[in-house]
Amino acid sequence: MELKRSFRVHPVRKVFKRITDYWLNDASFVVLLVALVFTVFVLPILIDYGHVKMLFVNMVFIFLFFTGIWASDNRLLITLTTVLFLCQLVLRIVRFSDLPVEFYLQERIIGLLNMVVFIFLNIRLLFRNYEINLFRIIGAINVYLLVAILGAFALEVIQISVGSSISGISVDIPIKELTGVDQDFSTYIYFSLVSLTTVGYGDYLPVNIMSKMLAVFLSTTGILYPAVVIAKLVGSSNAEK
Repeated sequence: MELKRSFRVHPVRKVFKRITDYWLNDASFVVLLVALVFTVFVLPILIDYGHVKMLFVNMVFIFLFFTGIWASDNRLLITLTTVLFLCQLVLRIVRFSDLPVEFYLQERIIGLLNMVVFIFLNIRLLFRNYEINLFRIIGAINVYLLVAILGAFALEVIQISVGSSISGISVDIPIKELTGVDQDFSTYIYFSLVSLTTVGYGDYLPVNIMSKMLAVFLSTTGILYPAVVIAKLVGSSNAEK
């Protein structure tokens, strides 16, 4: 009986190890980049033109959170990412079920925490050794895009919590009213990217102190992050030599 049980467990562990080894490998940065480019630049267009259902949008985010489980070999971090992922999954299932309750704010807060941990894990992977290659550059881009998504999630939480986060000021182009639901992601990620890149078009402005401080945080990160990453990668390259 024990032999049969060990035979059943062994293949599962083997598959788990293969998946973990892949996501801890530099090549996984490419897969994550494709997913992030789609999430940040393509998904908002599909949402705004109504070419995608909200269930699909949520599945995209669930996939991102799921990859976070495999982005570390530390048991504590694996446990943390697994718990956050399961909480996120359960809350989204409840929202899309026929149950008369939903925990939208709690779901968004868990998603925000999940994204913070995911960014931390990718930074650890980015600087885990002195090796510098194309994959590490891709990894740095991934972290940058993840911060943009983090900003969008934070704007949603602010919107749901206090009833406002950003507002449009254009008089020529109609500005849609934001309510903090999934359909608003395209606007939130746009404002987050504009703040992160310090472009500041001015068509949307933060309307309360929390969203203002978030915009300043994103702008500061957008300025400091490239300098810190370049300095770190150059330093690592010199240390390797």
